[in-house]
Amino acid sequence: MRRLKRDPLERAYKRGFLYGIAGKSKELCPYEGEKQFNWNNGWREGFDARCAGETGIAGIHRLSENHAFG
Repeated sequence: MRRLKRDPLERAYKRGFLYGIAGKSKELCPYEGEKQFNWNNGWREGFDARCAGETGIAGIHRLSENHAFG
């Protein structure tokens, strides 16, 4: 069986963050269950960063700063 290279929950969070910082709708979440929970948390963090004016590199820096995954 093929081994996953990335943690799927981490990946859902990061994708949600990128959607939030881009100003996309929260309704576009492609996941269900636990992945949806992580995606929504990422979206919320990204949306907060966007509202704080941290777009572009500043927003991406915030992503790596808040969630330094293994």
